[in-house]
Amino acid sequence: MPEEIEALFEEMIRHQRAKLLALARTLNPRITEDDVLSPDDFPELIRDPRFSWEDGVLAGLLSAQMAVRAAYRDQSSVGPVSGKQ
Repeated sequence: MPEEIEALFEEMIRHQRAKLLALARTLNPRITEDDVLSPDDFPELIRDPRFSWEDGVLAGLLSAQMAVRAAYRDQSSVGPVSGKQ
């Protein structure tokens, strides 16, 4: 994957993780970065629709990053993608 695209994904993911942690800490000030990775352990996070939304945004960014990486990896191993099946 081109470095610019990878850097953009990393920046967006870093920003979203910080946003998610800040929101989680408004619900429980003792939440850590690791706690946000397992929100099921914190009912106050699971019940909050804003947290669920922002967590979904993060999951979407991570999924998109993996998909783009896979597409570039596949393209580089077999040549340019023609779009034909």
